[in-house]
Amino acid sequence: MDRDISQQVEQRLSELYERHLRVEEGSVAQYYEPGREYYGPELAGEERDSFAISMAALDGETHCVGARGQAFAIQSISKVFVYALALEDHGRDYVLQHVGVEPSGDAFNSIVFDERNKRPHNPMINAGALATCELIRGRDPREKLERIVEVVRQCAANERLGVDSETFVRELQTADRNRATAYLMRSQNMLKGDVEATLALYLQSCSITVTCRDLAVMAATLANGFVNPVTGTCILERARIRDVLSVMYTCGMYDFAGEWAFEVGVPAKSGVSGAILAAIPGKMGLGVFSPGLDRYGNSVRGVRVCEEVACRFGLHVFATQGQDALLGSAPPGR
Repeated sequence: MDRDISQQVEQRLSELYERHLRVEEGSVAQYYEPGREYYGPELAGEERDSFAISMAALDGETHCVGARGQAFAIQSISKVFVYALALEDHGRDYVLQHVGVEPSGDAFNSIVFDERNKRPHNPMINAGALATCELIRGRDPREKLERIVEVVRQCAANERLGVDSETFVRELQTADRNRATAYLMRSQNMLKGDVEATLALYLQSCSITVTCRDLAVMAATLANGFVNPVTGTCILERARIRDVLSVMYTCGMYDFAGEWAFEVGVPAKSGVSGAILAAIPGKMGLGVFSPGLDRYGNSVRGVRVCEEVACRFGLHVFATQGQDALLGSAPPGR
């Protein structure tokens, strides 16, 4: 990227960061903390002000503003990469027998299944992620986890990434609902193996820690057809990207997915840690981190940043023409 353009991008990102730094009272419904689950804004400490935005271009250049070095668990964003690996291991037809691709319309942790086909609705909800975790190939749970972590590392171009053991332990302590979901799935033949091992694998994948910069590079790798733009490495078979991005687009933002598709219109996945990963095919990857959540479990700042970026770049998949590049013009009022 030309140096002058690069400086302009940095400036525009800084302006974007400043515009969204202040969040009015009442817009944040809750914060998430493993082992404690959710708590209200009145109890928030440093989390209230944690905020970062990062963008990765397909030429490998990255830009980040805000709390760029802060690490956080990817939580449900892991579902994207577990699903991609399951597709790599078994192919789309086999995976489709075990987990669907329909938006559920329910919360991400709801214990509701596609009763007609006896499978979870999609791989972006907890039940679907349990199913795809069981599909990951490996001689034992350790090897399965190593394969998932390695995919995330390669997509982020960061070999230091790994599972935070403290986060995993705290997740395990509050896993009753996911455990109930998993055992109910096994009773209906949706899971067939060791339920506790599958549950642990799912929670460990959610406990992988990243930074906002990692998030943007992961998004750019998806936007670039599983080719990491920083390293040039092809991580998974390019033919799988269509399925992954399609499910992200329709199911990636919990039960806010329909409004997200309507307003923002790009493939994305959120996590209750406050992270959002947005992949704009053929253009760039965007990562936002801010822990304050709305009633759907999505980052308040993250959603607003993505809405503004999509508007300014004209990135909606059905946009008729591009708008001012480099984040230069103001979006319509929300």
